[in-house]
Formats: sequence, structure tokens, C-alpha cells
Amino acid sequence: MTRPAVSLDLADARRIIAAGELKAIELGLPYNIAVADAGGGLLAHVRMDGAWLGSVDIAINKAWTARAFDMSTDDLSHLAQSGQQGFGINTTNDSRVVIFGGGIPIKRDGVIIGAVGASGGSVNQDVEVAQAAAAGL
Repeated sequence: MTRPAVSLDLADARRIIAAGELKAIELGLPYNIAVADAGGGLLAHVRMDGAWLGSVDIAINKAWTARAFDMSTDDLSHLAQSGQQGFGINTTNDSRVVIFGGGIPIKRDGVIIGAVGASGGSVNQDVEVAQAAAAGL
């Protein structure tokens, strides 16, 4: 009997990143794409040729944030607005929390097993790339 996977592994991360890269190419934009495992640790990252250096940490932190809070960074952004219960959350965890779209938790059989983060375009484009990446699993 095999046990269900409780975390993404490197092979999973490679598939996720490849799917994200295809979407980035379709958009005509170089991207940083990061994959975190179930514990929030960086499993893999790619910086496509020409992608912004400043987006490396953003992609990694989007993946971490999505796993740390078990929700998309887009959903978290709504909770972090002025007057909302999560206002200021982005200043916690050494300011590692990202409160704009592009980070998505990844589930298998209803269990979160990791997350993906994408950075390189507009927030909407980042969400598109992250969604395409997650669908690559």
C-alpha cells in the first residue's frame, strides 16, 4: 500500500515550473516562478532569461505566503486592506508576507502539499501564470 503524497517533491516542482513557463511565454513576459513544499520551504525556483532580479524574492515569498496562510495571496490581499482584520500582516514574518496576487496553495486530495509563486508582470498576469503553473501538476 502506498501512502498519499503529503508534500510536493522536486519532480512535481519541475512540472509546475514548466507549466508556468509556458504561460509566461504565451504572455511574452519573462518570469520568476517558485515552488514551496508542504512545510513552506523553497523546493525550486527559476528565473527565466530577462526576468527582473527584484522579482526573485517576490516569487519565493508569494509561494511561502500561500503555504504559510493556506490561501492565495490574492485572497489574503483582501483581508489585509485598511480596516480589515489582517491589516498590517505584511509587516510580520520579517516582512515576508506578500499581499498581492500571484501565490497559490497547491492541493492533492484536499490536502495542501505546497504552493507556487509567480512574479514578473502585472498582478493579474502573475495570477494567470501561478494558476497555469499549479494546473501543471
